[in-house]
Amino acid sequence: MDTKLLELLVCPVTKGHLEYDREAQELLSRSARLAYPVRDGIPVLLEREARTMTDEELGL
Repeated sequence: MDTKLLELLVCPVTKGHLEYDREAQELLSRSARLAYPVRDGIPVLLEREARTMTDEELGL
């Protein structure tokens, strides 16, 4: 994923920072506890498409 694009993207729920997990092909919003999928290089920033992150993933 392009780093410049990543700098522009924010979580649609919290408007906070997103981290890119290259291995899982997901954008992570720790504040919203959501992981948004990246499909074919395109971020899908829809809350209904995101999965809820576990406490273990968040390091809690």
